[in-house]
Amino acid sequence: MPPTTRCTDLSPSLHHLLVYLTRATWPPSVDCRTTTLGGGGALRFLARAIPTLPSRRNSLVGFTFHHVDFAACAAAMYAPMRMGSACLRSLRARPAICRCAAASAAETLVQAPSWPSRSHLAGTLRASDVDAKVCLCGWVDGTRNHGGIVFVDLRDHSGVVQLASDPKGALETHRRMERLRNEYVVHVFGTVRLRHESNPKMQTGEVELCVDRIELLNAVTKPLPFSVSHVEDAKNQSPLEETRLKYRVLDLRTKRMANNLKLRHQVIKCMRRFLEDEQGFTEIETPILTKSTPEGARDYLVPSRIHPGSWYALPQSPQLFKQMLMCAGFDRYYQLARCFRDEDLRADRQPEFTQLDLEMAFMDQNQIMQLSEDLLVKVFKDCANIELSKPFPRMTYDAAMSRYGTDRPDTRYDLRLYDISMHVKDCSFKVFADAVSDGGSVYCIRVPNGGRISNSKLKWPKGEVAKEAAAAGLAGLSFARLGADGTLEGAKPILEALEGDRANKIMEHIRMEPGDLLLFGAGPTRSIQTALGRLRCFIANSLGEIVDSNVQHTALWITDFPLMEWNEEQERYESVHHPFTAPHASDLSNLQNARAHAYDIVYNGVEIGGGSLRIYQREVQEKVFAAIGVSKMEAEEKFGYLLQCFDMGAPPHGGLALGIDRLVMLLCGASSIRDVIAFPKTTQAVCSLTHTPDPVPPSQLKELHIRLDQSKEPH
Repeated sequence: MPPTTRCTDLSPSLHHLLVYLTRATWPPSVDCRTTTLGGGGALRFLARAIPTLPSRRNSLVGFTFHHVDFAACAAAMYAPMRMGSACLRSLRARPAICRCAAASAAETLVQAPSWPSRSHLAGTLRASDVDAKVCLCGWVDGTRNHGGIVFVDLRDHSGVVQLASDPKGALETHRRMERLRNEYVVHVFGTVRLRHESNPKMQTGEVELCVDRIELLNAVTKPLPFSVSHVEDAKNQSPLEETRLKYRVLDLRTKRMANNLKLRHQVIKCMRRFLEDEQGFTEIETPILTKSTPEGARDYLVPSRIHPGSWYALPQSPQLFKQMLMCAGFDRYYQLARCFRDEDLRADRQPEFTQLDLEMAFMDQNQIMQLSEDLLVKVFKDCANIELSKPFPRMTYDAAMSRYGTDRPDTRYDLRLYDISMHVKDCSFKVFADAVSDGGSVYCIRVPNGGRISNSKLKWPKGEVAKEAAAAGLAGLSFARLGADGTLEGAKPILEALEGDRANKIMEHIRMEPGDLLLFGAGPTRSIQTALGRLRCFIANSLGEIVDSNVQHTALWITDFPLMEWNEEQERYESVHHPFTAPHASDLSNLQNARAHAYDIVYNGVEIGGGSLRIYQREVQEKVFAAIGVSKMEAEEKFGYLLQCFDMGAPPHGGLALGIDRLVMLLCGASSIRDVIAFPKTTQAVCSLTHTPDPVPPSQLKELHIRLDQSKEPH
């Protein structure tokens, strides 16, 4: 049996290779897993064992092969061991084993574990640092060998700088530089010098580091799933999101993701400084383990081990706690709150998310909205150099639905909706007339220069625009055009419906001009508004209205939402926002049709925040509870602690919450909030990195007094 020695420098891949070989050649009675080989003993054993290796190519599945210069590795690792010519011949005769051993040799160049310090950051070196002796740490971002001179791009969180080495300097350092590969972790010592030709694309493009010494702290031992380097690589530039989430640590090294998270940090820092230093807010944390309350989405529940059968809920928002803080006398509260909602996901939703939560006492709605505007103007300017003009326009919910078909309109372009019900209520076109007589409406969209949309795209049901109309919920799509001579063109039923003075009134109402296109929708008012609102956005994107617009950044308030809406399935009224929103005082006698003191803030067609004035009187709160079907007994059971605060002198108060993830997504131009969260979930609410959620041992379930229903198959 080969001699057994202890060698702490034995590399992992060489160890695995030896384990395989011992299983193939040693007697079964020897437990090779507990045997450590090193030094010459390992090499002599390899020389004897390799000739006995089975010829099957798949016998080395699982080993990592790298195309590393074997001669250089042998010089670094094997020469001191005085390895015999027979062993070398055996290795060279088997290229696969040779490459595996070479990978092991490269790994052994990694020094023993250490925690080195650095004098500078890679991205901070400038011409003013020339001739300075510096020490850097970071990742290899790329390598180039130009006629014997080796260039390496070194990356850390501050940026990238070029390293340079040539054979005329320290030979061992040069050889180490030649063997570096992308994402190796290194510790570098050298002198800053000016580059022969500056690179204006790099912040450090004026200088480079002439390397005196380099230490390999860690190597890459497996092929990377995608490239991290800034170098253009069409094959690896856009890996699948599933792959990116699985290898999230690697993905976070990319420049785009690093910049996104840095911007997120800047936004939060800017918010904190504004709220604390300029507005006198106090940051207060509220509980994560709390009580389940009806807030529109399913709760994430946490079982109590100490109280079998009882559950905590993860908060959907800190709503009730921040109201109680107002009752406690904290006039201005804020928190970067973690919120949890078990709901269907999409690009701008996650099961767990972060919001800036604000609550203020003794302030009216205008004051809260003005403070919020000041905050957003500062964040947009300081963090993204975007100018938002104040005051933000305000639009009621009813006006937004009537003009744009949505409560979060993108007002960078027009394409507004027009209600023409009064002009067609008694026309000959039955679809229009019946819609109005049934209590619905007829709306149209005016598309300027409508010739950009051909009739084939409008043809029902296979035209591009017609398909979108069907997906939006329209049963059909009628249209008409205004010709150059001022006459309407379109299908006969439409022309007959709009004949005579009726057509002139409609054209005057919507300010129609020659070349314009009209798209019609008829049916229940809210349904038609919503469907045409979606069609409006589709047309704007198709025609490039947003890109061509002179206004690229618009923010506005949507106010006076309905307090309640009818739930057809449950046959009862429910709160549009939450049951703690204050109704307009003039609407207290008719809560089902009341307007709420609620306000949402919309940026470029995306809701980024919302809030309301809160109910602070017990009688009003109980009246709202009763209107949505919550009895006094149920109210005491679920919200007694809040009602008790109202009995002890609650101040008038209100607040607002801004979605941090969505806001940062918009500021950095990302398409999904997953690109601005370090470790997000997929659309299936799964963490691809940690493979959660996952089953837990039965013993843990037993401790929690939980038994799974085995009759139901998992989803």
